[in-house]
Amino acid sequence: MSANAEQTESSVKSMDDIMSLCKRRGFIYPASEIYGGVNGFWDYGPLGAQLKKNLRDAWWTDVVMKGCDGKLGPNGKPVEIVPVDTSIIQNPKVWEASGHVGGFNDPMVDDKETKQRFRADHLFAVYLLEPVNEMKTDEHYFIGGAIERAIPDRTAVGNTPTEALKAICNESTLRKANGIKKLISGIFSGQDHRVGSFATAWVSTSNGERYIACVPLSDGILERRANEVPSPFTGKAGHLTPPRAFNLMFKTVLGATGNMEDNAAYLRPETAQGIFINFKNVVDTTRVAVPFGIAQTGKAFRNEVTPRNFTFRSREFEQMEIEFFCHPDEAAGWYAFWRDWRMEWWQSLGLEGDNLILREHDSDELAHYAKEGAGTSDIEYRFPFTAPGFGELEGIADRTNFDLKQHAEHAGAKLEYFDNTRGELAKNGQPKGERYLPHVIEPSAGLDRGVLALLCEAYTPDPERASGVYMKFHPRLAPIKAAVFPLVKKDGMPEVAAPLAAALRKRFGHLGTIEYDEKQSIGKRYARMDEAGCPFCFTIDGDTLTDNTVTVRHRDTLDQERIAIDSVPDYLAEKLGL
Repeated sequence: MSANAEQTESSVKSMDDIMSLCKRRGFIYPASEIYGGVNGFWDYGPLGAQLKKNLRDAWWTDVVMKGCDGKLGPNGKPVEIVPVDTSIIQNPKVWEASGHVGGFNDPMVDDKETKQRFRADHLFAVYLLEPVNEMKTDEHYFIGGAIERAIPDRTAVGNTPTEALKAICNESTLRKANGIKKLISGIFSGQDHRVGSFATAWVSTSNGERYIACVPLSDGILERRANEVPSPFTGKAGHLTPPRAFNLMFKTVLGATGNMEDNAAYLRPETAQGIFINFKNVVDTTRVAVPFGIAQTGKAFRNEVTPRNFTFRSREFEQMEIEFFCHPDEAAGWYAFWRDWRMEWWQSLGLEGDNLILREHDSDELAHYAKEGAGTSDIEYRFPFTAPGFGELEGIADRTNFDLKQHAEHAGAKLEYFDNTRGELAKNGQPKGERYLPHVIEPSAGLDRGVLALLCEAYTPDPERASGVYMKFHPRLAPIKAAVFPLVKKDGMPEVAAPLAAALRKRFGHLGTIEYDEKQSIGKRYARMDEAGCPFCFTIDGDTLTDNTVTVRHRDTLDQERIAIDSVPDYLAEKLGL
């Protein structure tokens, strides 16, 4: 079988365990939890808020302040980036020009019995096929057998066929509703020229073992025969509605006495448009020259119908976006530059190995603003809920001049850039200049998804530890940079430990927390720091009082060493790469 199981189930980390740790240690809480929560919204606790800030600060420092960390662009010059911070609510005409009012619609399907709503393109067909002899067990046979029948035996909801199949095979209520007793084999994923992406597995059902194939629904089936398609939640046919458009923007009203008809506005669904409508302002008020970028971090809001997978798909989220403006002839070179550097950046923060991939989009995946041949790629991470597949972490796209052109036309504004380094030469030998709408390369990253990827990557089970797990954060991102512990709360040890913690806070407090704790046994304090991801613990013990040395405990290796107490600040600075 040419489809391959990219990752065995036993090697996939438990998302339930990760979420439990996040709640227990104060990384992420359900929003409005004491009132029962609100679906699609999350609050960051003390450790989560600092982790998120550290990731945002790393992006801001490396992208804006250091200009791609000092890397030269394809033109051989330093990369110039300037920041903005634009409003969450803009003139509604901004979203008309960008296409969000008219085109930011997802086709939605309702289950009339369970009242659940989901995107039509997230509904996949599931076929239960008879076992065959070993000579025919290749995916072409089974996928061919599946697509011979338009109406599937079952359906499942997910971002991908793999995620959908995983849900109905592993979630007890869905497994029962679909007549599946248990998953016998691992879930395989692959590509087929007839259906695109697919996922397959062997399952045990009440009618014996079956081969199960999950593929996209045939074109038009939901529109024409929705009443025949079984529900993904109950397995019953006749309860699904045909797809209908649903706008994803949050609507609000401006003014104390305004009404929705005359005073409607929207919470921004992306931060990018605030950059585009300020392009001319930035050019006119600074000394930037094309090529240059404008960067912004901030909240965005999308009324997701089916928020899922912890913070991966939320209704309120934060973005880290760059709009890089360049001459059309140089767009391909800058696209390749940003694509490669953004991949390197995530790797530098600890997202390495097989869990991180760079995937170029196929031509049928291009967004409305991308022309044929324009580059678009995604940096994707293998989350536990997408395994063996991947979920988008950051997209890098050549948006051409689509956005500037739209806003120029809708606003009647002159947004062309005058480049005095280009054009025909005048009699004095100097260029006459050229007016053009710059092309835009957009690296757009999800800050919340970045935090989630860091949490999933850092989560490291270790049955030999008291905590049973430790969080292996890159020291640059760890929310607690170091901990200072007196071995016991007596014998003069707190009097030595407390000033050391204060000195470290004064020097490193802008980077993260310096923990000081004198309660419980030292083993329990170490275990708590392991779950928080603290890379270094400095312990003051009896020997400290006689030889002025402390014990340094390393989170990842559990190694311990003695260093002079006076050298602790410089030691920590070196370990943090300062």
